[in-house]
Order: sequence, then C-alpha cells, then structure tokens
Amino acid sequence: QFIASLPADRRGTMTSMHKTIRKAVPKLTAEIMMGMGSPVIGYGKYHYKSASGREGDWFLIGLAAGKGGYSLHVCAADKGGYLTEQNAAKLGKVKTGRSCINFKQFEDLNLPVVLALVKQAVKAGGLNAAT
Repeated sequence: QFIASLPADRRGTMTSMHKTIRKAVPKLTAEIMMGMGSPVIGYGKYHYKSASGREGDWFLIGLAAGKGGYSLHVCAADKGGYLTEQNAAKLGKVKTGRSCINFKQFEDLNLPVVLALVKQAVKAGGLNAAT
C-alpha cells in the first residue's frame, strides 16, 4: 500500500528494490516506519544502545524514496566499522554515508554487491556489532 501511494514515477524502482530485498532476506519483517522525517520501509529490527545511554529499536535495512532519488540504509557494522562505508567503492553509481546508499535509479546499483551487503547486515545484527 505504501508503494502504491507514491507518485507514479517512484513506484517502479521502489517495487523492484522491495522485491529484490524480500528475495534476498525473506525472513525479515517489513514495516513502514518514520526515518529522518519521511516514511521508510524498514526490514528487520535491532535494539541499539548509544554511548549516552539512549536506547531503542531501529530498522536493520531501510528503503526510502526521496524527491531526487532513493536511499537504502544498511544499519549494520562489524569490527571494521560501518558496512556501507567499507564497501562504498563497490556499490555502483551511488553516493554513500556511514550507513546510507543514495542512488538515482535501480540500474545505478551494483546489485550483487548491494545484496551481499544486505545479507551481511543481517548476520552482523545491527550497528551494535561495531562497539
């Protein structure tokens, strides 16, 4: 329903990415959450506890459609740091942050690498693995 409510020019990429994530990690529950001020499809959850003592639950993988593109959030790390940062050069024609992969169209992604990262995130279990 969420994807159907998006503007027509956003539905195709969101549908393709959603189906691809579901196929890669079918056991993760998907739900609509608010992330950074806009709706995100969140896949799986992990419990975090920050150095300040703040704690809560957050999505492990997140998918969002913005005005100028899309973002895939891979909220996981290992002892080497954030998984997205470690693999940024291999992800395709994208811009990355610590845990965010921003892309303009589905074809910009190096899909095998992105999906391997998503699967690795599930095994890592979230950002707490880095601490």
